Amino acid sequence: MKMDVANRLIWYKGEIMNVNKAKINILAPTAQFGLNVFEGIPCYWNDEEKQLYAFRLDDHYDRLFRSARLIQINCLYTKEEMKKALVDVIRANEYNENLSVRQTLFVDGFGSWGSDTPTDMFVAPIPRGCTSAEYNKKGLNVCVTSWRRISENALSPRIKCGANYINSRYGQLEALRNGYDTCIFLNEYGKVSEGPGSSFFMIKDGKIITPVHTDAVLESITRDSVIKLAKNMGYEVVERTIDRTELYTVDEAFLCGSAMELTPVLSIDRYGLGESEITRKLQTAYVDAARGMKEEFHDWLTAIY
Repeated sequence: MKMDVANRLIWYKGEIMNVNKAKINILAPTAQFGLNVFEGIPCYWNDEEKQLYAFRLDDHYDRLFRSARLIQINCLYTKEEMKKALVDVIRANEYNENLSVRQTLFVDGFGSWGSDTPTDMFVAPIPRGCTSAEYNKKGLNVCVTSWRRISENALSPRIKCGANYINSRYGQLEALRNGYDTCIFLNEYGKVSEGPGSSFFMIKDGKIITPVHTDAVLESITRDSVIKLAKNMGYEVVERTIDRTELYTVDEAFLCGSAMELTPVLSIDRYGLGESEITRKLQTAYVDAARGMKEEFHDWLTAIY
């Protein structure tokens, strides 16, 4: 029987249990220092097939392993064990709707920020409509935050870990205080980087343009999906460094990520943008691919049921 969100089932240390019964020691490095790595894995319901598909599951686990290696924490689980945990907990909740699934490796115990063990895992699915407000908007008014994106030589944005999101928090809270929905970060050199937990794309003269990975950008799976889909649709995609003032003269822009999907940007620093025609086409293509409606991208999907 389906549970409400506050009482949903999660997978925790090898068991499926009520989320309220899953406890982590308050002195654990994951609680004190954000010492964890995680993935937000999107799953899409196909009502015609009565099937739920996890989107690019192998790619998410590959990135999770890379993050664990770079932050130097131990991983006890194989990819197949991770998949089984995700499938089992979704089935236990009997979900037949779009989901965002948080799968996290964390450092438990009584160690410090320098600990690499003991490590364990939880898997927590949540319906997409219950995620953060900025992930459920139809369009975004954004600002360029005064905070700079973390850099490769300070706290690498290549690692998807809990501690890194304090940087995103600074930018997001500044944006909200100033009446915006979210923000865009510049990197340490003053070039466009990304949003707080989302990749940035702009469209100019029919070309789809996004910053390169070396501009302090997470190796985003959604970003990669958008690039592949856009090329498949015949668009020219350019990965290059972007100057701040370019943001104010683009035809369209959007932010994208596993939780956000593709969300049009309506304005940047109060500069209004044009109609999101190409963005909407890409948005439709992305959701269709994730729901199993595009045969050429069916290898991106893992059936849950």
